[in-house]
Amino acid sequence: MRISERVDNAVRSMAELATAEGGQPMKADTIAVRQNISLKYLIDILRDLKRAELIRSKRGPDGGFTLSRPASEITLADVFRAIDGPLADVHDLSLRGLEYTPPADALPQVWMAIRASLRRVLETVSVADLASGELNDTVIELAEEYRRDTEDRHS
Repeated sequence: MRISERVDNAVRSMAELATAEGGQPMKADTIAVRQNISLKYLIDILRDLKRAELIRSKRGPDGGFTLSRPASEITLADVFRAIDGPLADVHDLSLRGLEYTPPADALPQVWMAIRASLRRVLETVSVADLASGELNDTVIELAEEYRRDTEDRHS
């Protein structure tokens, strides 16, 4: 799976909005500077997040962007889907009805396992979890496993 720059920037922007004091609107240029994202690029991302009803905008001198609901109710999966669509898409087909002939007939199960593992992380981590740095044990264990495997492979 490839995590696009656009998704990465969207998730980081949502974390910024989660830290806004008192839920006050945050200006796009503030987010852009804090996260080192081009303002023009960020505006496009914010438009997608707004279309997905994950954020709201308010015009005027006191305006900016806010989360549309509590950060604890917005998962990273919500952000991924708002920006890039389904978590693990195979030729724009539903995995339930996907069938291949032998010897690749087990491949739909592999695709399902990939989607399930993505969900296991992305649907359990909220924007609030990310902003606070308090990730669940499953995510921490998977990250540690990855770190160990990577170190072993490169040593």
